Amino acid sequence: MPPAPGPHPLVALVTGASSGIGEATALRLAREPGARLVLVARREQRLRELAQALPVPATYIAVDLVEDDAPARVLAHVEEHHDRLTLLVNNAGSAWRATFAEGGWANVHRTMEVNFDAVVRLTEALLPALRASAPSAIVNVASTAGRVARAGAASYSASKFALAGWSDGLYAEEAAHGVHVGLVLPGFIATEGFPQTELRAKRATRWLVSTPERAAEAIVDAGLRGRAERYVPRGYALAAAARVLVPGLVRRVLSGGSASIMTTRTGADAAEHQAGTPVD
Repeated sequence: MPPAPGPHPLVALVTGASSGIGEATALRLAREPGARLVLVARREQRLRELAQALPVPATYIAVDLVEDDAPARVLAHVEEHHDRLTLLVNNAGSAWRATFAEGGWANVHRTMEVNFDAVVRLTEALLPALRASAPSAIVNVASTAGRVARAGAASYSASKFALAGWSDGLYAEEAAHGVHVGLVLPGFIATEGFPQTELRAKRATRWLVSTPERAAEAIVDAGLRGRAERYVPRGYALAAAARVLVPGLVRRVLSGGSASIMTTRTGADAAEHQAGTPVD
């Protein structure tokens, strides 16, 4: 059951809040009556500026969620500033493009650590607060790559496939406790971490790219309105359906040379290239 209007304010925690979908989600949630926000990301200055700009009470904690003590630190921050938690938005994530032959287990491991393990660990720490605040909700931000995989992004897909499957199971487990679990599966969204430069550069593919604001609205649907899952844009659900109905055809299409443009370079790739560090 999603959070319902009532005497208690909406207290929402958003990870990856310093830019992109996370920032857009914070701005969107700030429009909800009585909202109070907790912003989580690594870049403290970005979080401070966003918290100050929001028209509602907002606190922040700068932390790398893969660190061992990160879940405990976030929980302590929530308990210090609030007596409840009604919405957890697990949005933080990253990707490093490499084929398995190039990146190997190391690339799979670091991608899973950020996109799946960190989400599970944070949710574990905050679940008692969400149960105590029921009706409440968790929204896990996966990806259409969690339904349909592409060459050069198999590690990313693995992490998002895992997140999607875990979300379905978690929903079944937590519904009885009043904690709704929703899933959002964005397609190509232009953000700092996923600039989609290759797609936006060509008129023929520019239409494939959506905005963080549309993803934020989907997160509200999955969290506050109780939707099971939302694709962004909605039409991307057809690709997931095709993967089930005609898997051979989808494999052939995504293995063709023209499909390579859809494996776009990420912000993490650019950062490593600038630092002179190759993908593992």
